[in-house]
Amino acid sequence: MTVTQSEPVTSGLAATAERPEKVRNCGTPPPPHPKPTGQDRYTISEVSEHTGLSAHTLRWYERIGLMPHVSRTHTGQRRFSNRDLDWLSLVTKLRLTGMPVADMVRYAELVRQGESTFAEREQLLTAHREDVRQRITDLQSTLDVLDYKIDIYADARRASERF
Repeated sequence: MTVTQSEPVTSGLAATAERPEKVRNCGTPPPPHPKPTGQDRYTISEVSEHTGLSAHTLRWYERIGLMPHVSRTHTGQRRFSNRDLDWLSLVTKLRLTGMPVADMVRYAELVRQGESTFAEREQLLTAHREDVRQRITDLQSTLDVLDYKIDIYADARRASERF
């Protein structure tokens, strides 16, 4: 199940008026899918190649409940859909922001529970956003120190080159 399946922003024309498209799709266009909908059945190796996630990671995501309901062929082979790729794109972004796996699994559980969990999902993401903002502030401060030190060395190098 993916966020797009059970997480509409709002319904009708109000959604467009209240939230610009840039906000609703995280500011970036969705990654192109290799296959059109209806032909979107991918093997684990195809998904691995497309996402950069290893087959081991994809299996682990499924085992811990982060990647639920992956279709299977009659022989038991996984077949991922474009919606699964969209979900993996979100999971990858959440992981990149440093969200703990336990929180991602909790989020996935809430998505599966449906609309009644919108408030809890919002709360989870809002708290994580604050953590991300704090880390960005910390990283900016660290970057400022690095820039300062680099400037000192660059000035010293330039001064020594004049003599």
